[in-house]
Amino acid sequence: MIQFDAVHKRFPNGTTAVHDLSLEMPEGGVTVLVGSSGCGKTTTLRMINRMIEPTSGTIRVNGEDVTRQDAAELRRSIGYVIQQAGLFPHRTVLDNIATVPLLLGWNRKKARARAAELLETVGLAADAGKRYPHQLSGGQQQRVGVARALAADPPVLLMDEPFGAVDPVVRTQLQDELLRLQKELNKTIVFVTHDVDEAVRLGDRIAIFRTGGHLVQCAPPAELLARPADDFVADFLGAERGLKLLSLRTLAGVPQGPAPEGGAWSLVLDAGRRPLHWASKSTDAELPVRALKDTDSLLSALDESIASPTGLVARVDAEGVLTGVSSRDDIHVHAGQAHTEARAVAA
Repeated sequence: MIQFDAVHKRFPNGTTAVHDLSLEMPEGGVTVLVGSSGCGKTTTLRMINRMIEPTSGTIRVNGEDVTRQDAAELRRSIGYVIQQAGLFPHRTVLDNIATVPLLLGWNRKKARARAAELLETVGLAADAGKRYPHQLSGGQQQRVGVARALAADPPVLLMDEPFGAVDPVVRTQLQDELLRLQKELNKTIVFVTHDVDEAVRLGDRIAIFRTGGHLVQCAPPAELLARPADDFVADFLGAERGLKLLSLRTLAGVPQGPAPEGGAWSLVLDAGRRPLHWASKSTDAELPVRALKDTDSLLSALDESIASPTGLVARVDAEGVLTGVSSRDDIHVHAGQAHTEARAVAA
């Protein structure tokens, strides 16, 4: 969908922001650009919709050279989400979302109907459309920003550190929402972040840049974590690369058996067989239980097995009903297999 061919960006003051970049961003995938400040990731993103013009080289979107297209028309065909949403404070939420459709010539009724539809898509109540941006929380404003970017149903979505200004809990919720939307809408997304964990969680491919706009490595998250190209990439990914790799693998293949009876601790269930807590038979103490689904990560499972007084992880179905328990040893075995498989693929 997006191709960079020997793209170079040098600003008038002599600063090279992007150096001879050749990179492909597959259709329907999430390509995450990461790196330290001054590495050119935001410049790279903004050259796609010509908010910044390349000095040399070619950028193509869906096979067409962006420099041969009218800049305004190009931008209206590409969704764009920035940090703190960038909403118009004097317009209602509905009118903010309807901005691009109106610029494209839609009548107001059709544009507002599309905006109302997108409120639900991004998880906001219908009455939010009547409010103004200052009446919304930061997380709600970011959802409106995503809705506005999606309003004209663009094939490409550019996201420049969109969740960087919200607290960690809201950030996780917004990441979940983006993953859900991407599964449903299948857009080509270019996402800029400085957060490696966010990149690993969201990206189908991760491109790591170093200062001066040099692309060092671009690969799927598992390959990147298993086989960093050099010490720079390894240091940037951090010392906990192995744990990040486990966040990409799910519990689905880990064996499970019945909850044990007669031991020092028992798993207490409610009437619907949903786990409530661990109970000590000798002291009447209770410890919390965090039941996991097949879709939860091996990293979450390891964390819960350490917190559990038995080393066991309660497993539940989509309705939260207990299906069995998994042992710490079985989780460790699958964690080791995940590392071996990732290294084999990378090699």
